[in-house]
Amino acid sequence: MQHSNPHNRRSNCPISFSLELLGDSWSLLIIRDIIFAGKKTFGEFLASDEGIARNILTNRLSRLESMGVITKSPHPDDRRKDLYQLTEGGLDLLPVLWELSAWGAKHEPATAETLAWLADVQMNKDHLIQLIRDTVKSGGSVFAGPGSVISQLDQEQPQ
Repeated sequence: MQHSNPHNRRSNCPISFSLELLGDSWSLLIIRDIIFAGKKTFGEFLASDEGIARNILTNRLSRLESMGVITKSPHPDDRRKDLYQLTEGGLDLLPVLWELSAWGAKHEPATAETLAWLADVQMNKDHLIQLIRDTVKSGGSVFAGPGSVISQLDQEQPQ
């Protein structure tokens, strides 16, 4: 990951640094959409339930790219589109999103259904996070598309 100039930081506190990079909800929601929903294009991010404005999405994608969290490359089939993918540094945020999801499900029961699938997973957290990481690195996601983590887990479960 690229690091900002230390002279521009508020402090050398690691929490402060992390918040400078990810301190708005939109950045984490973009990362969530890549990991969990397999979204890769501007239009797919724009269609998310939270209703991000085009200018804010443009700004956040640019910031995440400049900070080394995501990369942007031309779409192989449609030159009008770009594809966004997580870098290794972006993938390192997976445990953070995991914990935010668990905290949200614990403290707001209406959100718990999204994580209900975890109760059925017969795998420890570290192994599951590694499976998610490997799947996302190869272009997949947790819930969407062929080779999703959910479909992989379904294949592993005894019938």
